[in-house]
Amino acid sequence: MKAIPTAKVVGGSSSFFEHIDLRIDKAQGATEEYNGPFAGDSQKAKDLRTAFLMMYPRDEIVEKIFKPLNPGSVRLDSPLVFPSEPGFKEITAASGVSKFTQGTQASREAAALALVRKHSATDVKVNLLWGNPSNTRRADIMKLVVPAGKRAGFEINAPGVQGWSSKLADSGWDAQHFAFGKGALDQKGMASLYCTVCESNYLGHSNAKIDAAEKKLGATLLTPKQKLDQYIIIEKELMGNSVTLPIVQFPELVGVNGKLQNIKPGPLAPQIVHNNWEWRYTNYDSKS
Repeated sequence: MKAIPTAKVVGGSSSFFEHIDLRIDKAQGATEEYNGPFAGDSQKAKDLRTAFLMMYPRDEIVEKIFKPLNPGSVRLDSPLVFPSEPGFKEITAASGVSKFTQGTQASREAAALALVRKHSATDVKVNLLWGNPSNTRRADIMKLVVPAGKRAGFEINAPGVQGWSSKLADSGWDAQHFAFGKGALDQKGMASLYCTVCESNYLGHSNAKIDAAEKKLGATLLTPKQKLDQYIIIEKELMGNSVTLPIVQFPELVGVNGKLQNIKPGPLAPQIVHNNWEWRYTNYDSKS
């Protein structure tokens, strides 16, 4: 689109974000039990989950896959709040996400390998669901993830799967890399993804503290400080139990006529056209 003389590219970051989730038990509504390497709350399961998230090459994914599309892309360290939103620094400082960010990719892989070898002399097999074979962006991401996993003691099976979204609740998958998106700026935000009985709880994760915080967020209007406190409770539990890690916000890029002005893409749907009544052409003549 940049090569078209009469066009320009506008955009930024959207409300959709890549994330990596680990299954702990069977999903809501699923009948097949989950007995994979990350199952349950044993020390072994927690260590293997921690090792897997620790080695996940999030920085490399951002630098090599997303920054070429949006130079402003940054690693995302909160599944509830974006870096541009109030509370991001407070949440990430308190959540415990630092165990997945400290050091370098190489040092995190080494630490992950040490955790794996505490429990297994051989590489741990992990089935990772990520999308349709035609999704070249995610296929490229897997080219980074699979070797990183190998260096950390994981044998990752990550094929493209047609109709992958219908398999999110299948117990045959140990890990899932896909995207969630904020549809509104309500008080609960993304918290409703992580409660025990939430419709999008594909992980089989159940945590009483998260359930209580999610319920409180939906019960009555809270002050910003009270809301922040509930978010911190949720994220501490997610990070402490090594359940999920956000990766990066999607780039929001659109090519438009170069003379079209006042386009202000919004992060929530309908992104590009949310302020269409304010659009103007530079050479617009009201009399013509």
